[in-house]
Amino acid sequence: MIKGFGGIFWRTKNLEAVKKWYSEVLQIEIDNWNGTVIKPEEGNETIFSFFTENDTYFPEEQQVMLNFEVQNIDESIEHFKQIGVHLEKEKEISEYGKFVWIKDPEGRLIELWEK
Repeated sequence: MIKGFGGIFWRTKNLEAVKKWYSEVLQIEIDNWNGTVIKPEEGNETIFSFFTENDTYFPEEQQVMLNFEVQNIDESIEHFKQIGVHLEKEKEISEYGKFVWIKDPEGRLIELWEK
């Protein structure tokens, strides 16, 4: 029944600042309709997963956490250093891949993942 995600939508307190941050930090070019279309590459997949209310993987006050798959996590980390974006979680390597966390301007944790 489901072909994939149709989109991720959320409210923001400062639209222009958040658009600018996502464009500069994650290099997601936001169009004039305040969004963009991310077209997955061959072999790219989207994970849809639930966490219990008291799971400690990410803060309980944050209801949703975005996870973006990246080509090269080390290049992403270097980009963040160059533009002054602090890592909220240093690179972690597990059987699932490599992960880091950063925060957007409104304090939402964002996970970056290299398979």
